[in-house]
Amino acid sequence: MADTQTGTLRGSPNPPTKSTPRHSHDSAGSGERGKIKRRELIGVVTSDKMQKTRVVLVERRLSHAKYGKYLTARTKYKAHDEKNEYKTGDRVLIVESRPLSRDKRWRVEKLIERPQEA
Repeated sequence: MADTQTGTLRGSPNPPTKSTPRHSHDSAGSGERGKIKRRELIGVVTSDKMQKTRVVLVERRLSHAKYGKYLTARTKYKAHDEKNEYKTGDRVLIVESRPLSRDKRWRVEKLIERPQEA
């Protein structure tokens, strides 16, 4: 039997409480809350043959689980370069982004080092 005043069942031990929304879309006082922390990697451009896309080789040093020997793990990422400004051999910073194509989920953020011209 429902109580018409409170909308609860009579005799229920816990009356309904006014719930506050979990995610407030109010921007007052939130500061940097809306900013998403994106992964950042540093690598070397290995290919600039595609339009607006660069292949970036990222190297990581990791230790073998059993033997402890340090290995170099290399991963190639396709990164978006809107202005086609980065060339092969450039050391760049790439950041994670929304999917831009089937393979591209990274964006070239900035140039860190350009190789010496001979």
